[in-house]
Amino acid sequence: MSHWTTSPIAIVAALCLSAGAALAQEPKIDPWPGLVTDIFHDRAIAAHEGVVALDAPKRAEDAAIVPMTISLLEPGLRAATLVIDENPMPMAAAFSFGEGAGVTKIETRVRVNSYTNVHVVGQTSDGALHSVVKFVKASGGCSAPAIKDQDEASANLGKMKYREFASENPALREAQIMIRHPNSSGLQMDPITRAYIPAHYVDKVEVRQGEALIFSMEGGISLSEDPSFRFAYKPNGAKVMRVEARDNQGNVFKGEWPIGGAS
Repeated sequence: MSHWTTSPIAIVAALCLSAGAALAQEPKIDPWPGLVTDIFHDRAIAAHEGVVALDAPKRAEDAAIVPMTISLLEPGLRAATLVIDENPMPMAAAFSFGEGAGVTKIETRVRVNSYTNVHVVGQTSDGALHSVVKFVKASGGCSAPAIKDQDEASANLGKMKYREFASENPALREAQIMIRHPNSSGLQMDPITRAYIPAHYVDKVEVRQGEALIFSMEGGISLSEDPSFRFAYKPNGAKVMRVEARDNQGNVFKGEWPIGGAS
């Protein structure tokens, strides 16, 4: 007869460890097939390096402001969608391009919530979809505290800044739009009240040279605080750059600037 006895606590602990080990051994479910259904309605998506490209860091320095550069390699691309597979709201930004806008590149900054694949899906003029994927190591970006205090963010809500840059291609121009907005994810906590800050984010942007659309964007909480878009485009001789942005609370923000050197 054994003199050993086993306490109930020890039994529970052993069961928990066993269950944890079993969970650890379960293969992680790839969210991409479900995202193809939800975002692209099960349309066929071909892996093709020569249509669209994505430049993203392998390991991000700050998960709340991860730089992403989408290059449009095939002329005449109609749309490009940036998807962060493991984020709570995976579709970070869906860009549509104006006919003849000649957009070749768009840079923006996003939040990354956990180690994840990031897809860019480009749509060619015939409607075909092509994707590339990068793996990014970052975590906690969607719940990271806001950089600015909420009062300051409210006071400057929707203010825009426009910049121009020299382009390596003389046939193109390069510009940047920055929008002051907290782009709260709904997963961030107020450090004083300890309550979650309601989601408040820019969900649509339109950028035009004159009346002609350069690009429009539909986005969500994955865009970083103070959304920024730097882009290369083909000038059409218009003298002004016009931007209209909206957020999910119905606010509308507008900006207009002269295009330097416009003919």
